[in-house]
Amino acid sequence: MMNVLEIKGLTKKFSDFIAVDNMSLSIAEGEIFGFLGANGAGKSTTINIIAGLLRSNEGTIKILGKNTAKNSRFAKMNIGIVPQDIAIYENLTAIENVTFFAGLYGLRGSELKERASEALKFVGLEDKQKSYPKNFSGGMKRRLNIACAIAHRPKLIIMDEPTVGIDPQSRNYILTSVRKLNEMGCTIIYTSHYMEEVEEVCSRIAIIDHGKIIAEGTKEQLKSIITNTKDIWIEVKSTEKVDVNAINDINGVEAVQLDENFIKVNSDAGVNNLNRIIEHFINNHIEIRSLKEKAPNLETVFLTLTGRNLRDQ
Repeated sequence: MMNVLEIKGLTKKFSDFIAVDNMSLSIAEGEIFGFLGANGAGKSTTINIIAGLLRSNEGTIKILGKNTAKNSRFAKMNIGIVPQDIAIYENLTAIENVTFFAGLYGLRGSELKERASEALKFVGLEDKQKSYPKNFSGGMKRRLNIACAIAHRPKLIIMDEPTVGIDPQSRNYILTSVRKLNEMGCTIIYTSHYMEEVEEVCSRIAIIDHGKIIAEGTKEQLKSIITNTKDIWIEVKSTEKVDVNAINDINGVEAVQLDENFIKVNSDAGVNNLNRIIEHFINNHIEIRSLKEKAPNLETVFLTLTGRNLRDQ
């Protein structure tokens, strides 16, 4: 499988400030790649360089194997950008907006009209073709933004905070659209401050801080960086018959702690032993009132690696 995007030694400086620091990254065809970073981490600068909106000081970028510095038109034809700030014209209808942006990529005539209509249909706005965005909800504007980015059928789509400030229904529609685009063959770079979104849709994730990638991998790989254990909380009617030693002997269990009517079982996250633990309670006729398995989520990983303090820039 080929790489849609390859970055090597990318560096960007603003006077004495290094925004992107010797970054290297590869994204394979068919991935939904999560790109996470706190304010000022260098995420937006990196995205703008990939999109051709900024020039780097050093390093190379390849799109579908071709150097973007030498093949800028090819790169732009194969990239679609959904910016965080909505980029549409309020005084143009929905179809005119999509037609305008698709036309920038060289589409003309019947092909242009067909692609524009197709893009609006994909985002669920086919019945709003002649309506003006000034009358749209925030979610509809976000969907129109996506239509403008995909009409030319790019191989790589960059989605920068595509669900900011919209209602749950629109958010769910956009996340579903991300998966559909991926199924249709698009490779996607997805950024969001909503960690649950990234966990839900991304196959691989990179965390950037101070211009460097500090962690990269699948959700499970990132979580294992900070811990390889999970906690299982079991609420029972009574702990009188609980045999701590027997639970400790179950494969993967590392510690057992009793707290009033709760039993906390700390276990190796890589061992699937929940059935064995529950079996112990059933065999000993111990009534289970509730059970919750708690493992680190992506937000915990992000905050652990980047720090919990607020950043101004």
